[in-house]
Amino acid sequence: LAISRTTLRQALNKLVYEGLLLRKKGIGTKVAGASVSSKSNNWLSFSQEMQARGIPIRNFELHISWVNPDEQIANFFEISTDKKILKLERLRGRPEGPFVFFVSYFHPRVGLTGDEDFKRPLYEILEKDHSTIANLSKEEISAKAADKNIAARLEIEPGGPILFRKRFVYDQGDRPIEFNLGYYRADSFIYTIESRRE
Repeated sequence: LAISRTTLRQALNKLVYEGLLLRKKGIGTKVAGASVSSKSNNWLSFSQEMQARGIPIRNFELHISWVNPDEQIANFFEISTDKKILKLERLRGRPEGPFVFFVSYFHPRVGLTGDEDFKRPLYEILEKDHSTIANLSKEEISAKAADKNIAARLEIEPGGPILFRKRFVYDQGDRPIEFNLGYYRADSFIYTIESRRE
């Protein structure tokens, strides 16, 4: 190519930094797959947002159970820890592999039975079947290392980087309806925040 190795190395490093190339020890450098992006000011369910972007989504796992909430969840819902709540776990991604694991807990007031078709968009189920409109979302986003359980589900190495999102969802009366935990593969997902100065 008639360019120096230094120039080539710098160009490759820049492409790795920009997320266009992936570099792994013992494997080498390869072109990164397209990342999925989510906008913070978009009030859509995950299914609706991916559908709007033309990204086909597959459910790899779907588990429903009734559990006693821990103290943090019970405090958010303002209920006691001995009140059973619905827990929904979903491993989702593109047809070629998963990139997000969701764990959702729902306030008993919502009226979910566990018999719903959770292949439908979640907020559509809440609105059409249970007259509950998700109106406000408060989120906490952090980076963390995947434990063995999350790593196995997302098909990454234990200790690998993941994006962790905690979402608190409220109805139109500002009453809590959902406590959601999202674990995203760091190499497959970008969270975009858009702010406008007023």
